[in-house]
Amino acid sequence: EVQLVESGGGLVQPGGSLRLSCVASAFIFNSYAMSWVRQAPGKGLEWVSTIDSDGGKTQTADSVKGRFTISRDNAKNTLYLQMTSLKPEDTAVYYCARNPEGHRGKGTLVTVSP
Repeated sequence: EVQLVESGGGLVQPGGSLRLSCVASAFIFNSYAMSWVRQAPGKGLEWVSTIDSDGGKTQTADSVKGRFTISRDNAKNTLYLQMTSLKPEDTAVYYCARNPEGHRGKGTLVTVSP
């Protein structure tokens, strides 16, 4: 069974930084593109960023472009999201997801507040 376990969330002040991690297991990680998606309180899922299987190509939503960076370490079966210059509107549960079907982990909560 595909397993994705996110970590690294927490409470951070506006302007701060966090790095999220997602450890994958039970599938061939380096064969799949991966994404980060998020869900703010009371809102739907929002795509954040995608990275291809070997990490050579990324795409990022305009709302976080220039502030968030997706990366991966295929030797460690781990996906990352480096978040900087965080804003209160970045508050959400962040999920990593396997492309293309969108299988997600349980998520990690990021709260940006003074």
